[in-house]
Amino acid sequence: RMRAIAPNLTTMVGELVGARLIAHAGSLMTLAKHPASTVQILGAEKALFRALKSKHDTPKYGLIYHASLIGQAPPKHKGKISRVLAAKCALSIRVDALTQGDIPMVGVEHRMAVENRLRQLEGGTMTALSGSGKDKKTAKYTKPAGPGAAKYNAGEDVTMSDKKEKKKKKKEDEDEDEDEEDKKKKEKKSKKRKAEEE
Repeated sequence: RMRAIAPNLTTMVGELVGARLIAHAGSLMTLAKHPASTVQILGAEKALFRALKSKHDTPKYGLIYHASLIGQAPPKHKGKISRVLAAKCALSIRVDALTQGDIPMVGVEHRMAVENRLRQLEGGTMTALSGSGKDKKTAKYTKPAGPGAAKYNAGEDVTMSDKKEKKKKKKEDEDEDEDEEDKKKKEKKSKKRKAEEE
């Protein structure tokens, strides 16, 4: 039934988690009105208000924690992946609520995006999402090896002392300009006084 009601959400988080999210919100349309940040902590309201009351850290995930994508993530990346997953889920929920059909149009693409982010955090390769080469994989950057591959150019370095000297020079130039202007103004005033006295 979930595949017929919310195919994109089901593709993203699975049937059970998707059904729990819809049940917790009340309906698919109500869930579609929630922002991604709310979808992320849906089901952890008690912990959220307790954290706000005691000025502690707010929860990173609620019902969405049971999704397979968050289960695949290592503990240190679970928070980031739950945020990415919640953002993509919010978009998928809106597509499900406002369109008809049981074919996951954006769910597959969004799931791929979350998987790519997970791989990126783990340090693996990424799969291209847009363009003509959707199934091509981009290679991880490797540092060029060999003599002359990476040379250090000291001439391009700018140290703090260089910056300070430049600032000092600029200030001195500005002061000299101001002194010249002041002298010209004083000369004009003295000429006016002499003309007035005569």
